[in-house]
Amino acid sequence: MAITVNIFYCGVNGNARKFAEEMVASGVVHDIRAEEGNIRYEYFFPMDDKETVLLIDSWKDQHSIDVHHASPMMAKITDLREKYDLHMRVERYVSDETGIPVADRAFVKE
Repeated sequence: MAITVNIFYCGVNGNARKFAEEMVASGVVHDIRAEEGNIRYEYFFPMDDKETVLLIDSWKDQHSIDVHHASPMMAKITDLREKYDLHMRVERYVSDETGIPVADRAFVKE
């Protein structure tokens, strides 16, 4: 059962994007992706909101998230969030192990 957390980082003056860029440039993103249990860690930029960055962060299970939260990586992330004065909105999803229903597959082009 994978867990996906969507984190919307919001700031002013482009700070959310600067935060994401520094996360990548500093190697923090690379290190998080290498952590045991990490499935996905990617930033996206909403077209209609230049002051928000969406992080899609997926993990194998809750234990993997707990280990990540207890790691020194979290202090680095927290320091950068504070540096750029970001606020967050969080959505959490648990994977549906049954997959995409047959009726919905008609709308998916692979």
